[in-house]
Amino acid sequence: MKILVLSPSAKKRGGVQRYSSCFVRALRELLGEDKVCMLEVSECAGQDGLKRLPAKAKVRFAFQALLTACSWRADVMIATHVGLAPLAWLVSKLLRCPYWIVAHGIEVWGSLTRWKRVALRRADKVLSVSAFTRQRLVQRHQVPMERTVVLPSTLDAALLNIAPDGKRVKRQLEDRRAILTVGRLAASERYKGHDIVLQAMPKVLKKVPKACYLIVGDGDDRGRLEALAEQLGVQEQTHFFGAVNDAELVACYQMCDVFAMPARTILDDEDPKGEGFGIVFLEAMAFGKPVISPNYGAPTEFIRHGEHGFLVNPDDPNEVAEAIITLLTQPDLAFQMGETARQWVLSEFSYERFKERLLEILLKEPICAS
Repeated sequence: MKILVLSPSAKKRGGVQRYSSCFVRALRELLGEDKVCMLEVSECAGQDGLKRLPAKAKVRFAFQALLTACSWRADVMIATHVGLAPLAWLVSKLLRCPYWIVAHGIEVWGSLTRWKRVALRRADKVLSVSAFTRQRLVQRHQVPMERTVVLPSTLDAALLNIAPDGKRVKRQLEDRRAILTVGRLAASERYKGHDIVLQAMPKVLKKVPKACYLIVGDGDDRGRLEALAEQLGVQEQTHFFGAVNDAELVACYQMCDVFAMPARTILDDEDPKGEGFGIVFLEAMAFGKPVISPNYGAPTEFIRHGEHGFLVNPDDPNEVAEAIITLLTQPDLAFQMGETARQWVLSEFSYERFKERLLEILLKEPICAS
């Protein structure tokens, strides 16, 4: 059996790109290097590698996909993003082979173009990174439940083996207790909850004067958040690190006390917002850190309240503050939660576990089992 995978460009780091990379790697290890071919969209304008792609580039990629599928005689087509689903559908019709689609999150939560919707409904299999997204596919787009399956994201274990570069972090922290958030500071992604943590900081500082807030990531919303920190009087305790390399990211995870990202999930049909999975939670948990996450949405599927940290109302700064205070003032509890979280992630969300789940899915498909 030969599989042709159509994937967004990997030039920009993001959850879709990392998932696609692990997915193709696992397929090749399970089926053989010569049985899996991946075509990437060469141009990259948006974070998902597909937005604002010029028409000529779309036509060029479509021609390349069709040519490769025909000459290579693919048995299955897989699109790792709904933006490529209509192309996978078209090529599969010409080749008379099945096609699959991978659904990640907000790109399928709201309204879709006619062709994307049709491609989703007619797909032989839709792999969803979370049960939340799977439910949305069924309810919003009438994708048959029996054609959907959940294949959760996996932890990039390579991150755990990178030597940390903590020089800049140490200068900022000194002897402070650190709350960490990792995520793009984009105006389009205000749902991530940086503003809610900032609003929680005055209350946190009354109980834990040595607390500080580390923000890793950059984007066009940074100015607004810096102004909010100043308005709240917590600018001295808030550190904007901007974009960091992997070594600095490892240091941030290692040196923080709590990871907090009270991301809101907003199911607006025209502009949905939220975490399709929340890979940064997995990363923080793998480093043994207790996490504070929203009590609604995809992250609730793998973060257990009271065991790995706390699930909170992402719209309530007071509730976020209380969770942070509890973890900063009860280090034994924080350590226990962090260790439980670490063991859980390494057991259930390792790359090997991802590969096992994928194998189970493949074996249930007649064309794959044969």
